[in-house]
Amino acid sequence: MSPPLEKFEKIGKKVINYPDTSVSVVGVKDWVRGLSKDPKQDVINYFTGLFPILGWITRYNLGWLTGDVIAGLTVGIVLVPQSMSYAQIATLPAEYGLYSSFVGVLIYCFFATSKDVSIGPVAVMSLTVSQIIDHVNKSHPDKWGGPQIATTVAFICGFIVLGIGLLRLGWIVEFIPAPAVSGFMTGSAINIVSGQVPGLMGITGFNTRGATYMVIIDTLKGLPRTKLDAAFGLTGLTCLYLIRWTCDYLGKRFPRRARLFFFISVFRNAFIMVVLTIASWLYCRHRVVKGKYPIKILQNVPRGFKHLGQPDIDRELISALGSEIPIATIILLLEHIAISKSFGRVNGYKINPNQELIAIGVTNTIGTLFGAYPATGSFSRSALKSKSGVRTPAAGLLTAVVVIVALYGLTPAFFWIPTAGLSAVVIHAVADLVASPSQVYSYWRVSPIEFVIWLAAVLVTVFSTIEDGIYTSIAASFALLLVRIARPRGHFLGKVTLRSESFEKHPESRDVYVPLRPPSGVLNPHVKVDPPAPGVVVYRFEESYLYPNSSLINSAIVDYVKQHMRRGKNMAAVKLSDRPWNDPGPGRGLHSDPADDPSKPLLHAIVLDFSGVSHIDTTGVQALIDTRNEIERWTDHPVEFHFATILSPWIRRALVAGGFGTGAPASNLPREIAAVVPYRGGYAGTARPAPPDPEAAIQEVPQPRRPRSMESSRSDDTVAPLVPEDTPFFHFDLAEAVRAAEIGLLQMSSRETQSDSSSKKTGL
Repeated sequence: MSPPLEKFEKIGKKVINYPDTSVSVVGVKDWVRGLSKDPKQDVINYFTGLFPILGWITRYNLGWLTGDVIAGLTVGIVLVPQSMSYAQIATLPAEYGLYSSFVGVLIYCFFATSKDVSIGPVAVMSLTVSQIIDHVNKSHPDKWGGPQIATTVAFICGFIVLGIGLLRLGWIVEFIPAPAVSGFMTGSAINIVSGQVPGLMGITGFNTRGATYMVIIDTLKGLPRTKLDAAFGLTGLTCLYLIRWTCDYLGKRFPRRARLFFFISVFRNAFIMVVLTIASWLYCRHRVVKGKYPIKILQNVPRGFKHLGQPDIDRELISALGSEIPIATIILLLEHIAISKSFGRVNGYKINPNQELIAIGVTNTIGTLFGAYPATGSFSRSALKSKSGVRTPAAGLLTAVVVIVALYGLTPAFFWIPTAGLSAVVIHAVADLVASPSQVYSYWRVSPIEFVIWLAAVLVTVFSTIEDGIYTSIAASFALLLVRIARPRGHFLGKVTLRSESFEKHPESRDVYVPLRPPSGVLNPHVKVDPPAPGVVVYRFEESYLYPNSSLINSAIVDYVKQHMRRGKNMAAVKLSDRPWNDPGPGRGLHSDPADDPSKPLLHAIVLDFSGVSHIDTTGVQALIDTRNEIERWTDHPVEFHFATILSPWIRRALVAGGFGTGAPASNLPREIAAVVPYRGGYAGTARPAPPDPEAAIQEVPQPRRPRSMESSRSDDTVAPLVPEDTPFFHFDLAEAVRAAEIGLLQMSSRETQSDSSSKKTGL
C-alpha cells in the first residue's frame, strides 16, 4: 500500500474510532457468502420452483390416476351445489360461484404444493365479498354492479398475494397464531350460519348480513312470518345430518364396508339437492302467479361462460373499495395457508407457503378473465378430497370437468333449485368450521392467554363484524408477541450436582445450573440448589437481547448486585458534598442503602448464559455497557464479564465491539457504543478512573490449563481450544464459564492475601 493510502487509512480509522488491536470476528463478506453457495443454481431453482407440477408429472402413473379420478369426481359433485350456495352469500348470481370453482380447481393444480387442497368459493370469503359490495353501494349507490366489484376485489387481492409469494414473503403469515385463526373462523362460521337461517325458514324483512347477535334477534322475532320455504330447508338440513350420522355409524359398525358408506355420505349433498329440486318442480310448476312462485327458487342460470373476457377494472372503484382490500387479502391468504398446512401435517408432507401464495394469486388474477370472484382453499372440500384417496393435484382437472358439465348441461335443472335448500347446504358445510369444545379446551391447556385471544376474536366477530374480529385477533397476537419479547423470563442461577447411579464402581457426576428459585412444577422442590461462589453472579435470560427488553435485563442484574453484594467503597466516610446527587448515603432518604454489611461478598465476576439468545442489537450492547458501568461504580473496581454458549458469530462480533470478551484494560473500554446524540465536549464531571487491568493481574499468575471440555482433537492428534483464544472471556458452555470466574476469584483472593502480608511486613 502506498504512503498516501496508508495516511488516508489512518485518518479514516481515527474518524470511526477503529480499535488498535482487532479481534477476529465475522464480517459482511462472510454474510454475503453465506447467502448463496451457488447463485446461478439458486436462480434456476427459483424459476423451476414456480411450477411444482414439473417435479411429479413425469412420474405420473395409472395407480395415481385411479385415486385422482375418484377424488376429482367426488369433489366436483359436492362443489357444484356448494359454489352456487356461496355465490348467494356473496350476493352474486349463482353462475359466478361456478366460474370461481372452475378456475380455482383448474389453475391450482399447476402451481400447487398440496395434493389435498381444493380452491374455490368459500363461505368466509363470500361473506366478506358481500360486505365489500354493501360498503361500496352505500358510498356510491348503483354505480357499479356486484359482479364488477367482486371481480375487482379478486384482481387486486390476487396481485397482492402473488407479489408476496414471488418476493418470498410468505413468512409474514407465521405472525398469526393458530388460536387467532380459529377464533375468527369460528366467529365467521357463527355469523354465516345465523345469516342463512332466515333463508332456510323463508323469513324476510331485515338485514341478514349485519352483526350476528342482531341477526339472531331479528330471526327470533320473525319466526311467526315463517313461509313454506322452511319445509324444503329444514327437511334438507335434517336429511343431510341424518345421512351423515348414519353413514358414520355404519362405517364404524362394519369396518370392511367403511369406504362404501363414506362415498354414500359424500353424495348426500347432490342427492338432497336433486330430491329438493324435483320436489320444487312438482310443486311450483303449476302455481306461478304473475311470475312469482310460492317458494323462492334459483331460476335462470346462464349456460356456459357468459362473462369471458378482459375484466372491467375501474380506478374509481379501486379507490372506493381500497379500505376493504387489506381484510380481503388477509382472509385470502390466511385461510388457504392454514388449511394447506393442516392437511400437509396430517398426510405427511410439507407445503411451500410462498408457492401456495403464488398459486392462489395466479388463480384469482386469471379468474377475473372468466368473471370469477375471490377464491381460496376450502376446508370441507379439502377434507373430502383427502378422504377420497387423492394422489396428486391433478385431481383438480377432473373436478373442473364436472363443473364444465354442470355449466353447459345442467343449467336448465338449476332453475328449480329452492334457495332454502342451498341455505341448508351452506349451514351443513360451515357448521364444521366452528371449533369443537375439545379444541377450545386444548388452547386453554397449552396457553390461557391464547385462549383469551381466541375468545376475543369470536366475541368481536359475533357482536361486530368479521373485519373487526380479524383485526382484533391479529392485534392481540402482535401485542402478546411484543410482551413476550419485552418481558422475557430471566433467572439467577445456582448449581446442582448430578450423580449417575448406573456406575457403581466409578460413579460419574456433573454440575448443572438451575434457577436459585426453581419455578414450581418444573424441578423437584426438595432439591437443594447451591449458590455460586461468593462474589460470582450467574444469570440466564430466555430471549434475544434486543431494544425492547435490554433495559429490563439491565435493571434486573444491577438491582440484584446492589441487594446481594457489598459496596466497594465505604460511603459513610464520604462527605455529603462529594456524593452524587442521587445517592443520599447511609441513613438518608426513603430508599437509602443500609450501612455496609461485612457478611456480603464483594462482587468479582458476572457470568451471562447466552444459550437462549439468538440475536443482539446495538441497544442491547449499550445496555450491557451500562450494566458494566453501573456495577463497577458500585464495586469501585473492575468486574469480569463472562459469556457462555454464544450461538452466533454476529453476537460475538457485537459483544467484542462493546469491549467484552477480550480482557481489555478497563480504561480502554467504551462507555457508549453508538450515542444517539454524541457529546462533543467529552464527558462532564469526573472522568472515568483508569483502574488496574484485572486481566494483567491475572497474567502475573500462571494461567490454569483449559478444561478438557474446551478442547477438541485435530487430525494431527494435537488439541486446540473450541473458543478462539483472543476472546478468553467467551466460553463454550456455562459450567466452563463459571469455573473460569471462580478461578479468577481464587487468584484475586490469593493476590489480596499476599498484598496484606506484604503490608504487614512493611509496617513491622
